[in-house]
Amino acid sequence: MTIGGAKASRKFKKDFLQVGEKGGARDVLMRQSPQKGRGLSHEEITNLYSNDQLIQNIIDIPAEDATREWITLNVEDETLKKKLELKLRALNAQEVFQHMVRYERLRGDGFTALGLTETQEFALSDPVNPKNVKSVDYLHSFSSGKVSKMNMNDDVFSPQYGEVESYMIKNSKQREEQEVHRDRILHMQTQKLEDADWGQSRLEPMYKYITLFDTAAWSTGQILYDYVFKKYKSDDVESMSPQERQEAQMLLDYMFRTEALAIIGTNEEIAKESTNVSGIDQLFQFVWETLAGSARMPKSHILGQQSGTLTGAQYDSLNYYARIAGIQENFVRPKIEYLLRFLLQSEEFGSLIPDKLDWSFSFNPLWKLDSQADAEIRKKVAETDQIYLRNQVLTSDEVREKRFTGASLSAELDFSEDELTELEKSIQEARDGHGQ
Repeated sequence: MTIGGAKASRKFKKDFLQVGEKGGARDVLMRQSPQKGRGLSHEEITNLYSNDQLIQNIIDIPAEDATREWITLNVEDETLKKKLELKLRALNAQEVFQHMVRYERLRGDGFTALGLTETQEFALSDPVNPKNVKSVDYLHSFSSGKVSKMNMNDDVFSPQYGEVESYMIKNSKQREEQEVHRDRILHMQTQKLEDADWGQSRLEPMYKYITLFDTAAWSTGQILYDYVFKKYKSDDVESMSPQERQEAQMLLDYMFRTEALAIIGTNEEIAKESTNVSGIDQLFQFVWETLAGSARMPKSHILGQQSGTLTGAQYDSLNYYARIAGIQENFVRPKIEYLLRFLLQSEEFGSLIPDKLDWSFSFNPLWKLDSQADAEIRKKVAETDQIYLRNQVLTSDEVREKRFTGASLSAELDFSEDELTELEKSIQEARDGHGQ
């Protein structure tokens, strides 16, 4: 084979569709096979996370959203409430829980160590007696990279069957492990396969979609690089030496970029060739949809949309925030309650009995409507209230109490697109029925 007067060696590359698992022949007509799971090591997860901003968004943004608005303490004793709030701020609890959720998403398991001071001597492997807790001094979050083993309860007749009894924590400086009782560690794990001790990283089931997106990004770069290229056709090319061809290529490349006029012979031709990208937007849309679907996040959030503010049509964002609220209630709430109980029972807070106190906490709203959408909904609700008042369904006092005692209408209302349409339809029907 000759290319431009130079001989090229013949090399044939077989792709994975043509080569079997053990290097043997494979049916080239087979185009699909069942996907085998891909486990990722801690090093591979670190490389994926540290080198890709979109992957960082997929891991970090839900963790930030789950803790961004934090909590409101509902404590009857105002003095106790303020003291708890100050203690949580001193412990930097909001940031610590954010890191714990991030580690869980990244590596499958997120941990927080409770730094306790007790009235009696203790070992980290000992369970915690709440009566002996003097104070909670610090919170440190860490990932499963620092845990070598989780000692599980395998006794099927035990009430704690399947639960972790203790953790083996690696000490990198002393190069040794120490056993830590589960009472001293908060452990978050939301995605776990059956019969597996460790949680699953979000990146493992997403890996093939991440690879697909990387391929699309690389291909886009290649297309942009070769989007417009020059073609020089001449009978003299075959007689040129490699050095002459290189010099001619450099000269023509420079002249074709800087000069509007090219002087060539009658038997020569210079032309620009453009890459045809028709239909590529549909391929990119497919890639984005698969990546967003595997991450369970709207594309706008993966790209870093401003958190917490929605327009009236962003129903995918509402679903996303509903999912984050589910994570808060099912996985974050028990950990915060556990910490608050330790604080209340500690000597620092007077060794109180949590079950005999009137206390609770609630997560603050994750989102609010933008001003335009909020105004439109308020208008529709006001028109509905007017109809209710006219037909004596509600009294003015009931409407006033319902509409003006809350902090935000958007926190109270949860209209879907269909519900908003039905609301507008009912308002119009009521208007027509009253001759308006």
